[in-house]
Amino acid sequence: MNIDKHIEQQYIMAREQYAAIGVDTEKAIDMTDRIPVSIHCWQGDDVKGFEYDDRELSGGIQVTGAYPGRARNGDELRSDMEKALSMIPGRHRVNLHAIYAETNGKKVERNRLEPKYFANWVDWAKEHGWGLDFNPTFFSHPLSDDGFTLSHPDRAIRQFWIEHGQVCRSIGEYFGRELGTPCVTNIWIPDGFKDIPADRFVPRERLEASLDEILKVPIDKKYNLDAVESKLFGIGSESYVVGSHEFYMGYAIKNDILLCLDAGHFHPTEMVSDKISSILQFIPEMLLHVSRPVRWDSDHVVLLDDELQNMMHQIVREDVYDRVHIAFDYFDGSINRVAAWVIGGRNARKAILTAFLEPSEKLKQAEIKGDYTGRLALMEELKTYPIQAVWDYYCLSHGILPRERWLDEVYRYEKDILSKRD
Repeated sequence: MNIDKHIEQQYIMAREQYAAIGVDTEKAIDMTDRIPVSIHCWQGDDVKGFEYDDRELSGGIQVTGAYPGRARNGDELRSDMEKALSMIPGRHRVNLHAIYAETNGKKVERNRLEPKYFANWVDWAKEHGWGLDFNPTFFSHPLSDDGFTLSHPDRAIRQFWIEHGQVCRSIGEYFGRELGTPCVTNIWIPDGFKDIPADRFVPRERLEASLDEILKVPIDKKYNLDAVESKLFGIGSESYVVGSHEFYMGYAIKNDILLCLDAGHFHPTEMVSDKISSILQFIPEMLLHVSRPVRWDSDHVVLLDDELQNMMHQIVREDVYDRVHIAFDYFDGSINRVAAWVIGGRNARKAILTAFLEPSEKLKQAEIKGDYTGRLALMEELKTYPIQAVWDYYCLSHGILPRERWLDEVYRYEKDILSKRD
């Protein structure tokens, strides 16, 4: 039997099964397809960027592994991303860091970056109909080597990073104007102490003042949305992080900007999915970095695990998918980097689709009536409903390779393209 015909037949049976509990699979597919997810460029080159040829990562950033085929320039990185996105269904965005400026060999300091150095990215995004998101790069720089940037006690160093934040917001605005969709410009800094600090208060005072200076230049939210991202701890900041969750939550509420929740920036036992409904009570929109912590603060390739599914359930059940900007933030140099994108991207889409295949109103009504038995029973039965049949059909109907067939395409790309880079 033709495997594609088999997928169609399985889908017809799955559609009938879901219809029996009030779920329209066609609508679920359509809604899943509409939600944009922003894929991060730094998975493709181990967060190297194009600024330095030989500088090591710093600021608590580490990428392990030496799998062959790392992208070495903008053309290679864009080619790799195109290949990955061709195997992930749905609406796409691309997330850039400031170190991915293309300056044609000219040395340009980060506080002097301009939109013209990202023109290749904009032209490429226009060609594919994708939006762009952005991040100032506050790490891997001589002025961040001591672990402090926007909260640095040296005013001159703080000023450098303030100016970097300001020019990055302008670049984000440029992306939004050119592409007709607002750019989310997200600020994360590595500032913190390895050991117990004597003063926890003043560094946060300095950080608040620096952020105020970055944001004081008015930019239309039609083109750029500002976000701030917290961290619990990291390499070199095990005891104290200046930009903690509580600090940025207060700052975001006070200044009416987005709060970023990164699933890899909390304790592994903390549930980011449980925070979404609280944050959105007080902040109109938020940024969600889909990642995966393993034992300590880290960013591993996204799995289709319970927490990923719970995050997507929260977004879909509460009908807030127009208020949550979803992006990836992970990096792994130990496996094929294109495959890492595809694995994480497809898992996120599967989780979104699974959330739309849930009879949310039926579950909520059972809860309102106090029928907790029925609520739990249905939630558990849904776990083994034929989600895979709907997913396969979703991929097939959009010209995307279903099931594990995409892996052969990745290996062909590795043989023809990636293997020749080394």
